[in-house]
Amino acid sequence: MKDIILIALEQEAPEMSKWDNVFFTGVGKINAAMTAAKLVEKYKPERVWNFGTAGGINLHEPGIHKVGVVVQRDMRCTQMGIQLGDTPFEPNSRTILLGEGISCSTGDNFVTDPKLEIPTDIVEMEAYAIAKVCKNEAVDFHRHKYISDTADEEAGSTWEANVANGEPHYIQTYKDYHGD
Repeated sequence: MKDIILIALEQEAPEMSKWDNVFFTGVGKINAAMTAAKLVEKYKPERVWNFGTAGGINLHEPGIHKVGVVVQRDMRCTQMGIQLGDTPFEPNSRTILLGEGISCSTGDNFVTDPKLEIPTDIVEMEAYAIAKVCKNEAVDFHRHKYISDTADEEAGSTWEANVANGEPHYIQTYKDYHGD
């Protein structure tokens, strides 16, 4: 399998759930990392794709965006003199540079306040973990997020109303890459 597509939840891409190369990780960094690691080991893909919803911090209009930088936002060891987001004893672990695109902050919380301690364009819960697996395994990583909400006090209900709206964009992005 040359391409693996990872999405957190089936409701984000109900039609794509029928594709042989689409897998659902579950929500959060641990679920995403475990699933990505198992699938990369099993299938040895050339590329891993990550599609899914995100809250907009600096981007507010619904739409799809390519992610160029992923940041870990919820590692907090500042009392040890370690910068917010960095994993202790792992140099430069807070940010993974992927190339052209917007910044994405990943953490194990659903953001409902756009005033974050780590500045970013969008927020979500899986991309950093998948990026780290791909980086460690030297697998090409493609990542595109659909802005489903504005990461504010209405984020939960807005996300529910928009959760599947990104799917046509995911399909088109994937087809465009492959020239379909």
